[in-house]
Amino acid sequence: MALLSAPFQWKGLALKNRVVMPPMCQYSVEAKDGKPNDWHFVHYVSRAVGGAGLIIMEMTDVEPDGRISDYDLGLWSDEQIPAFARIVSKVHEYGAKIGVQIAHAGRKAEDAEVPVAPSAIAFSEKYKTPRALTTKEVQAMVVKFREAARRAVEAGMDTIEIHGAHGYLIHQFHSPLTNKRDDQYGKDLALFGVEVIKAVKSVMPEDMPLIMRISAVEYVEGGYGLEYSTELCRRYKEAGVDIFHISSGGEGPIGSGGRPGIHPGYQVPMARAIKQALDVPVIAVGNLDNPHLAEATLGNGDADLVAVGRGMLRDPYWALHAIRTVSGEVVPPKQYERAF
Repeated sequence: MALLSAPFQWKGLALKNRVVMPPMCQYSVEAKDGKPNDWHFVHYVSRAVGGAGLIIMEMTDVEPDGRISDYDLGLWSDEQIPAFARIVSKVHEYGAKIGVQIAHAGRKAEDAEVPVAPSAIAFSEKYKTPRALTTKEVQAMVVKFREAARRAVEAGMDTIEIHGAHGYLIHQFHSPLTNKRDDQYGKDLALFGVEVIKAVKSVMPEDMPLIMRISAVEYVEGGYGLEYSTELCRRYKEAGVDIFHISSGGEGPIGSGGRPGIHPGYQVPMARAIKQALDVPVIAVGNLDNPHLAEATLGNGDADLVAVGRGMLRDPYWALHAIRTVSGEVVPPKQYERAF
């Protein structure tokens, strides 16, 4: 059996294969109410039909001003739960599991009148200067993450991913570049993330694994590297993270601290390093849309799961096609059997 098609289980999350559709913002909430609509329904359900083992819904924000844009998803209100539950139910019908990435854009919230952040430092000249959150506001933000997670559980999600990468709020707190606070959240840069993790875990079923996405390397001058992020993940694992989703960058304009090659599999060594250091399951991502490269990533022990983003945007049936490519055998939906 090809490893791409091998089942994977961690706690109560049982996947039919090791192909993950990672979160990719669709910027398609035309009503600006945070609720997924027919576009999101078709988008995610078609990937379930297309054979993905796990689908992680796009960045979904814990408050309106936490969105990158007003066209993003949100879980700040119980009124949003039914629209998510509709997608979850249909994805399950086609044999896939589904989670949601909960987040806050922080200083990268483009449509917020005044963005918030750990410190009043703008992302770049093109972005608004954020307002630094007060200590009490930081503590209130932890509760907002918890409540968003509660709603995700009520919607029937199989897992939850916390977004701690790509320069968004949690990343802003744990990066020395952007956290210049003098309260407890500045003295311990991992504290906000740790508190969010514990709060989210408090409303999750015991057998539901928690995923966290991390930028392993910052490509900006003075940014942290793999050694720092590994110790950060160690703290987050101790707080309750079960699986890490390893990405990179996002905390500043790329290039000032070195530019990644962006060749196929360029982030895989980071995933392998964290997996080995912490003995924890990891999801690798980053130009893995060549089926043989995805299979090799699993076969070499670099990762436990592979996430394919742009490849799945181009081809909703990437998982079926990839598994057939590496093994010659695939079980498509019965309606499509004649094509395989």
